[in-house]
Amino acid sequence: MYRSQASAFTGTPSASAHHTYPGAAPAAALTGAVPSGHLRTLARLLFVRPAVTAVVTSSLAALAVGWWGLDRGSMWREESVTFQAAQRSLPELAQLIGSADAVHGVYYVLMHFVLQLHPGEVMLRLPSVLAVALTAGLVAAIGARLVRARVGLWAGLLYAVTPATGYYATDGSPYALVCAGAAAATWLFLRAVEHGRPRDWCRYGAVVGCTAYLHPLAALLLAAHAVTLLVSWRRISADLWRGWTVAGAAALTALLPLIGLLYGGTGGAGSGEAVSTEAGVGGAEGLFRSFAGPAPLVITAVLLLGCIALNAPLPRTGRISLNTLALPLALVPPALLLATAQTVRPGSVLFALAGVPLLTAAGGERCAAVVRRLLPPGRAPHRAAAALAGAAAVAAACLWQLPQHRAQATAEGRPDDMAAVARLAARELVPGDPVLFLPAEVRRHALTYPAGFAGTKDLALQTPPSASGAPYGKETDAIELRRRLAKVDRVWLLAERGATDAAWNPSSATEAAKLSVINEQFVLRGEFPERSGVLRMYVRRAPERPIDWPAGKPVPVVDPVLEAYDKSRGRGEASGAGSGESGVGSVGAPGVGSGESGVGSVGAPGVGSGEPEVGSAGAPGVGSAGAPGEVELPPLQGH
Repeated sequence: MYRSQASAFTGTPSASAHHTYPGAAPAAALTGAVPSGHLRTLARLLFVRPAVTAVVTSSLAALAVGWWGLDRGSMWREESVTFQAAQRSLPELAQLIGSADAVHGVYYVLMHFVLQLHPGEVMLRLPSVLAVALTAGLVAAIGARLVRARVGLWAGLLYAVTPATGYYATDGSPYALVCAGAAAATWLFLRAVEHGRPRDWCRYGAVVGCTAYLHPLAALLLAAHAVTLLVSWRRISADLWRGWTVAGAAALTALLPLIGLLYGGTGGAGSGEAVSTEAGVGGAEGLFRSFAGPAPLVITAVLLLGCIALNAPLPRTGRISLNTLALPLALVPPALLLATAQTVRPGSVLFALAGVPLLTAAGGERCAAVVRRLLPPGRAPHRAAAALAGAAAVAAACLWQLPQHRAQATAEGRPDDMAAVARLAARELVPGDPVLFLPAEVRRHALTYPAGFAGTKDLALQTPPSASGAPYGKETDAIELRRRLAKVDRVWLLAERGATDAAWNPSSATEAAKLSVINEQFVLRGEFPERSGVLRMYVRRAPERPIDWPAGKPVPVVDPVLEAYDKSRGRGEASGAGSGESGVGSVGAPGVGSGESGVGSVGAPGVGSGEPEVGSAGAPGVGSAGAPGEVELPPLQGH
């Protein structure tokens, strides 16, 4: 059986959680004269129940680290995806999940209700901070259950001060919540293996299933627990195997609807947004540095203590030992991801981080036992000295990595500083200025911080994000974009760094049209670079004046692509006039209905035979003469 409690971090097991503890009298001496009531209850929890002390201390430490960078004053791109999605209505959110981003759908729904309280950056990150605090407490509880309270204290504190933990504690993403769910599932796994009750397996399966809905890769936790059972096979009965199999199968079965959406092509809008590393040896090294801490000294200490724990395993107190739980948890999910994926996002398997501090704390426990044996007889240290010494070592590791924590607490510690781009736009743009975003994903800046782009006109936007079901809205087709650009003499371009280089490959015809028109018909007049992008102002080139052109008469803007398109449309309409139908040529889409104007491809305004037609996104179309008509540009809409 597991040790239910330990006396003052010494590891002396007490008979039961409901019996008198041997350390009760010394604890009273430590606390002094404590008034009756709530203070006495608190003192009893902290001094008589060291496992509770380990859990509370670890949670508070994680809360302090996470609270440090809670308000950075800026979001980065993945946070902006969450922020925009969570502010949509539930029907709009369902459309987004079904068409574009099923991976994070449950998280978006959860954050939808959270941001109803107050839509801001702090509220966006608050669930992650609380989840990390819960995870640190659960790691401490697992260590105390498997070995003793001080091992749980060290493991929980190590988890709390790891830079990777602090990074995701202040990140508006689902990964911290996945870690909390995985730690809770691991705790329930230990209870179920020890007691073998059906209700414990039901709770375990339910928590695994809910966690996998936050992120499907959390299902890899089942593989880690399966390895734990295999390694402990001598103590695992057929009933326990049956209970785990049923619970795991139920969790995976409940996940089938989400898997169907993923294979149906609605992956994650943020899947291309987060920082990823290549799989292979480099990816494994990056994950290890993220889990252990980037400082070489800390990495060396973690490796050394982990090797000590594996070479001299601690005695087990139940069917599962600490090594057989922590090592598969730390290795199996990352190994499976590295073996099957081309790129690795550290947050996807962050839940495996819990195994590293458990192994490190086990190595520290072995070192503490060696130091105790080296002391002269009769000079035994205070019962809490070892626990405090280990906590001091963890604090030293935290101070050693303080620059990393400090960097993560600022906007410079994230891949993007979107607020800086919004401030730049607010300073340079004026209401009515036409704006292009290259690529379309750069529109995230305007959607997240709309005040910086207030009053500007998005030339390429056809349907706003909330109505289109797409994260960044639906853009018009290339022909309509050229028509809109033909009506402006200057345009602002907000682009990602490198998007205007010759080596950049446009992902659509509209993106290619942006580059083509800008390079051929406009010249650069101003450039304002930022870390997250570059804002450029372009003005139209002076058109060449024909030799016989009257003096003083403005030369019209001529776009060769539009001319060729209009001529092709005109030939198509002429050929269809005999049959009483208006159509389109080979370039556009087929016309609709007899006697009605045609409809351009991809929702572009068609060119009718005599009447103006209706273009996409409510913009009036262009008449049959081919001359540009008045186009009402859709205003930039933020959420």
